[in-house]
Amino acid sequence: MPALAVGSIAPEFALRSQYGEPLALAALRREGPVLLVFYPFAFSAVCGGEMHVLRELHEHFTAAGITVIGVSVDSKYALQAWSLDMGIPFSLAADFWPHGEVARAYGVFDEERGMATRGTFLIGTDGTVEQVLTGPVAEARDFTVFLPAGQAPPS
Repeated sequence: MPALAVGSIAPEFALRSQYGEPLALAALRREGPVLLVFYPFAFSAVCGGEMHVLRELHEHFTAAGITVIGVSVDSKYALQAWSLDMGIPFSLAADFWPHGEVARAYGVFDEERGMATRGTFLIGTDGTVEQVLTGPVAEARDFTVFLPAGQAPPS
């Protein structure tokens, strides 16, 4: 199943954060746009690099009114340990059980490997997918493409 396209209605979900807090897309969208960042696994090299970049960009996303949510099939316990270890300032959602259900709904679940692939979706307050970025599992993404003009840090 291909990833959701721009203009699609984002599937609603209710997951738990790394601290067990509820994360429901409908509630998150009421606060502003939501950037869903699907990634394979906590504690992996490329994912760690991406989280470092997102941590560095977090203040720019916040200034733009965008809520960042990382999503993987890891348990909330693994996500909590990773978040504390890396100093991640945003929520990580555990798509643990049913295993990969949300990643499947967004078209970024690898059935053979049992993990989310690299898919990023900017969802507007009306629930419409505004931007999509997918890529190979072994390559990091450029998250600055999701920042409004003037919000991106200098290169």
